[in-house]
Amino acid sequence: MPQDRSGDELFEKLVKLNRVAKVVKGGRRFSFSALIVVGDRNGRAGYGLGKANYVADAIAKGIEKAKASMVSVSFRKNTLPHELVGTYKAAEVLLRPASPGTGIIAGGPVRSVMEALGIKDVLAKSMGASNQMNIVKAVFHALDKIVDPKVIAANRGKSLSEMWG
Repeated sequence: MPQDRSGDELFEKLVKLNRVAKVVKGGRRFSFSALIVVGDRNGRAGYGLGKANYVADAIAKGIEKAKASMVSVSFRKNTLPHELVGTYKAAEVLLRPASPGTGIIAGGPVRSVMEALGIKDVLAKSMGASNQMNIVKAVFHALDKIVDPKVIAANRGKSLSEMWG
């Protein structure tokens, strides 16, 4: 469930909540793990995995870890600058820039990260494993590969205005 807090103005999205059972002498003891994506909808996002005996505590821990792991991503006109492929273990994610008005064409975990970043137009395909934690890590791996537009323009011998219009 997305939440906007007025104090820190961060977008928080619960991607996955998992109940884990540990069998002990008296029966089962339950604990929870929560995968959270946090972003400012302006190019900064992070993810965190919180574990605790209660749901609220697991979510709070996940939010704190996500805030600590935030990274910056450069994008323009609400889409990515170029096509990206990210992998983590068996999960592979393909991210493509899209024309204005396309929207976020992506599955659950990828959609959460794109909403947290503030990217409004993107085409995404998740391939391989469907583990949501690994998909989120693959998306962040792909986002790490974004090349600065100034570097691309310099390599091609053009100005930034010629490249981006």
